[in-house]
Amino acid sequence: MLKKPVFLLLSLITFFQLAAQDLRINLFGGMANYNGDLQARTITFQQARYALGAWVSYDINPKIILRGGLHYGTVRAEDRFQANPLNRLRNLSFATNIWELQAGAEYHFLGMDDRIFSPYIFGAAAGFRHNPYAYDAAGNKVFLKPLSTEGQGLAGYPDRKPYSLFQFAVPVGLGVRMVLTDRIDVGAEFGYRKTFTDYMDDVSRSYVDQNALLLARGPRAVQMAYRTPELPDHATDPYPVDLEKRGGSQFKDNYYFLGVTLTYRLTGGEKMNGGKASGRGGKRRSNLGCPTNVF
Repeated sequence: MLKKPVFLLLSLITFFQLAAQDLRINLFGGMANYNGDLQARTITFQQARYALGAWVSYDINPKIILRGGLHYGTVRAEDRFQANPLNRLRNLSFATNIWELQAGAEYHFLGMDDRIFSPYIFGAAAGFRHNPYAYDAAGNKVFLKPLSTEGQGLAGYPDRKPYSLFQFAVPVGLGVRMVLTDRIDVGAEFGYRKTFTDYMDDVSRSYVDQNALLLARGPRAVQMAYRTPELPDHATDPYPVDLEKRGGSQFKDNYYFLGVTLTYRLTGGEKMNGGKASGRGGKRRSNLGCPTNVF
């Protein structure tokens, strides 16, 4: 009667012992940026902000590593830095904090067992939260979604639904790791996030009727939707007509992280048996504790 429970228990213990052989914790620090209606360049350091991350990874084999964890970053952009003079005249700005939860995998071309340097690519699925805001002419922080700056949720614009602050993204990227010790690696990683929203920056389509927006959301919504009058010599510029172009809805907003990584192997690594390395992580070091190959 006890054979089956004992067998299951021993099987579970064996599974967790094997699964624990190559468990790592990874830390990330660097920059965050985005591209969209207020930042036309796909990749740029202009207006970049900081980003942090932490995730757990597990080696399936020397080349494939599963990973899952959390990233946090801040992105911002202002029309005044754009090359297009019409965009500068639009004079919009935004910033948002991003909380991202992701799960995916890395593929190391050369493997991690006996190399000092290991280049890799990665892909994942992610969910993230954003909440765009800007500062008004008096310097007050104003969250933009409740203002319906492009008519989202207004009765006169039934095709414009309020956007969600929770969105999905597909992170893809590349990186490289350098082995320092049996348990510690350092590296660099770039990850680009393809999103499915055009409202990270609260800009997508067109202006809506000024009076309709004023009646539904008040004067602050009108002020934050059209900011050209805040520029010198443009204080009397008229509010755009209904459905005049404000953004480019054919392109979604995206964001990306670039930075350095620090990896610590919690379990596994080199195991010595009679002076010879053994175990799954044993190929990673020579008997002197040094990597056996550079590439």
